[in-house]
Amino acid sequence: MALVAVSHFATPKPRVSRVLLSSMRDAVLGKDYELSIAFVDEKEMRRLNKKYRGKSSSTDILSFPLSATSGEIVFCMKDVEEQAPLFGRTTPNFLKFLFIHGLVHLKGYAHGSRMESEERKFQKRFGI
Repeated sequence: MALVAVSHFATPKPRVSRVLLSSMRDAVLGKDYELSIAFVDEKEMRRLNKKYRGKSSSTDILSFPLSATSGEIVFCMKDVEEQAPLFGRTTPNFLKFLFIHGLVHLKGYAHGSRMESEERKFQKRFGI
């Protein structure tokens, strides 16, 4: 099953292929997992972050599990582009790094050493 949707809301298109994103999704969550990916501007990300996390700032990524077999990942490319150099990464590499992070959250992991170990496994698999 393919990604459900990739939506862009007044943001530049990322330089990562849908095929790669689908492969990552399949590896982490399975082929039957329905995933929607949205790219939003800072204003919309700030609104979502405030509504769902109580934080008044924009952020690079948010993950929303919708059911056991579906979810959504939302990116703010401006934040991704600004933060990539801080992590010593290119923007496309950092986007893939964050995508794995979001997928692992959708798999049910919370921040901590178990999550980091799971992320490293997939980062290694995809050369990130």
